[in-house]
Amino acid sequence: MKTIDLVTTAVRNTFRSKLRTTLTVLALFIGAFTLTLTTAVGAGVTDYVEKQVASLGTDDVFIVTRAAPTTTEGPATYDPATSSASSGTGAPGLPGAGQSDPLTDADLSTLAQINGILSVDPVQAVAIDFIQHEGGQEYEFSINPTSSITRADLLAGKQLSEAASTLEVMIPADYVESLGFASPEDAVGATVQLGLTDVLGAQHQISAVVAGVAQESLLSSGGGANPALVAEAADLQSAGVDAGPVRYPLAVAYFDSSQSEDSIQALNDVITDAGYGAQTIMDQLGVIRTVIDGIVGVLNAFAIVALIAAAFGIVNTLLMSVQERTREIGLMKAMGMRSRRVFFLFSFEAAFIGFLGSATGAPTAVVIGTALNAALSAGPLEALPGLEILLFEPSAIIGIIALIMVIAFISGTLPASRAARKNPIDSLRYE
Repeated sequence: MKTIDLVTTAVRNTFRSKLRTTLTVLALFIGAFTLTLTTAVGAGVTDYVEKQVASLGTDDVFIVTRAAPTTTEGPATYDPATSSASSGTGAPGLPGAGQSDPLTDADLSTLAQINGILSVDPVQAVAIDFIQHEGGQEYEFSINPTSSITRADLLAGKQLSEAASTLEVMIPADYVESLGFASPEDAVGATVQLGLTDVLGAQHQISAVVAGVAQESLLSSGGGANPALVAEAADLQSAGVDAGPVRYPLAVAYFDSSQSEDSIQALNDVITDAGYGAQTIMDQLGVIRTVIDGIVGVLNAFAIVALIAAAFGIVNTLLMSVQERTREIGLMKAMGMRSRRVFFLFSFEAAFIGFLGSATGAPTAVVIGTALNAALSAGPLEALPGLEILLFEPSAIIGIIALIMVIAFISGTLPASRAARKNPIDSLRYE
């Protein structure tokens, strides 16, 4: 018997006992359905968290602050030379803001000389009073100081360009309608005006081009501006007044992201030993990912339990099939079918049962999950724009189907082995 004939016969034999096969397939259906949903939940939440953390920086930078002073008993002594409050560089909402002293140009030079650091850029905090479009209503607006190195969750447009000389701004999604734009796509490329007040109290306006529209983020707030716009705003805000040494709440240190994790950690240790604090995007993501992986792992465990129960169902189904088809097995072996062929015949039946259960369970989960996504986005999860709680990835679905077929195949090896070992003479005598 050729392989194709073997597979065809296995498929045909699967439906000889329709009720028993249906019950076994149903058990696998439940396992595939559950595993597909739990995997989608993990993928959806992870994707959302990664987008949120990407709003804090790219994967080839350290966010550097001066190391926070060692905690002592009682309040710290005021030092005007290092106080961020006296320098006016405190930037609430930034990593380390209000917890460490500001950085100076000397600190930037020290960081740049560390072996492994490619370049160091200071982060300037500028205060924007308002944003408006074509002389319309003025709306309060703020700029996230690290926006030039972030990866926004775009609704339309492009990411901010660090190298562009054009003044570019990234606006949050909830500003689109307020500024008079019909859609996020309509806002891209439009010119808006940013108002600010300098240290002498004079007001200024800057014209900037909308590079993109970003989904709201949980981990960062405000709009974004490229370095050219930040530098322009900082110059206007200073009004040419010499306020002493320039101080920065943060600095961005670039490194080669292709190096190993151990090398990056060693570089982090060197920066720490020099008296600074440094965080990568993975540092910020690590704890969150651990929690998510733990929750998804528990959910997947329930699906695996269902699959194990289904596997015993496959064993039971095929053992009964072997028992009922004893004379048939004896006849096949008497006509020259080898034991190996008999083994694969029953193993293919098990794999096909696994295919039926997974190929119906996984797509059903996709259909129901897609509808559930729409309902949750318009209801309980409306406050979390951009969150697709169930993210179905084709590779994951294919992997689940393949996994269940493998489990089914392995489950079928016991009854298949018993069928292959049957003596043809004894089998023909079986009543």
